[in-house]
Amino acid sequence: MKGIGTDLVDVERFRLALDRTPTLADRLFSDEERAYAATAPDPAERLAARFAAKEAVMKALGVGLGAFALRDVEVVRAESGQPGVRLSGPAAALAEERGVSAWLVTLSHTTAVATATVVAL
Repeated sequence: MKGIGTDLVDVERFRLALDRTPTLADRLFSDEERAYAATAPDPAERLAARFAAKEAVMKALGVGLGAFALRDVEVVRAESGQPGVRLSGPAAALAEERGVSAWLVTLSHTTAVATATVVAL
């Protein structure tokens, strides 16, 4: 194991940030992430879980905000529904530098909180 990260997001606070800054979702999430979230009755819950995963990846790599753009980490889904992450740009370069060859990802959310745990292997 190369690293582990976890993050917790207050869904209502995240929803308010999305409402206050209409371009925020475009800056943080890929088209696919936003499209997937839009299929839910409350997209803010799914977006908050994906935001938590992006922050958890940073923690697993041992870096903080500013090390790479949050859009460099995309939360993807297997056909089974199992979440994963796909890294690009500086995030992918950092993961390669750290010897990360695979990721384990778990996401969960309620109407109040969203959480993600990420293991870098």
